[in-house]
Amino acid sequence: MPEAANVKSLFGRIAHRYDLANRVLSGGIDLYWRARLVASVRRLHPAQILDLATGSGDVALALSRSLGPETHIVGMDFCAPMLEKAELKKSAARPGLHRNVTFELGDGLALPLPDASFDAVTIAFGLRNMADRARCLSEMRRVLKPGGTLHLLEFSQPARWFRPLYTWHLNHLCPWLAGLLTRERFAYDYLSESIARFPDRDGLSAEIRAAGFESVTAHPFTLGIVALHQAKR
Repeated sequence: MPEAANVKSLFGRIAHRYDLANRVLSGGIDLYWRARLVASVRRLHPAQILDLATGSGDVALALSRSLGPETHIVGMDFCAPMLEKAELKKSAARPGLHRNVTFELGDGLALPLPDASFDAVTIAFGLRNMADRARCLSEMRRVLKPGGTLHLLEFSQPARWFRPLYTWHLNHLCPWLAGLLTRERFAYDYLSESIARFPDRDGLSAEIRAAGFESVTAHPFTLGIVALHQAKR
């Protein structure tokens, strides 16, 4: 698993072009994936949400727009430059639109939050970068209220027939494009490698259950490239 200091440094270096790189490398489909995550949360009407590994705040701010001002959302990340981008997005929105969102610095392996304090925890493309996935899952479960829900959006392993093309895209096209956009090609070499090594839907579901979650489900999108896992404490 990745070293925490290296991951923090990596995301700090690419923060200024992170959103642009996401749009280009995914062909814009990452917006659809995040929208599905938000829709899964909206159906449950949670009052308190933690968006872990919030990065530049896309999910936290989308949750705010979708669920409205009565829902309190904490966006947490351990990379300060990414949180600065999130704050800029929040301040650029219509005055008062995201007053229910707070961004806080915090480590997913030791959340500075009390037990049983959230109705839902979301994490989009962040678990893969944790130095200890089991510990992060355990921390997310700890801060959930009994009956609270985990909504975990992450890369997965695609359909077998599509895998050779997808592997070429990850290993060659993505780092090359990312190098042009961010001047940090080696950062995206790491990200491509982390995606290739990540468990498939069944493997990640087993890890979620091992952390003590129940009612684990997984919904694949885009030929299995991405999966939305949901579970209850």
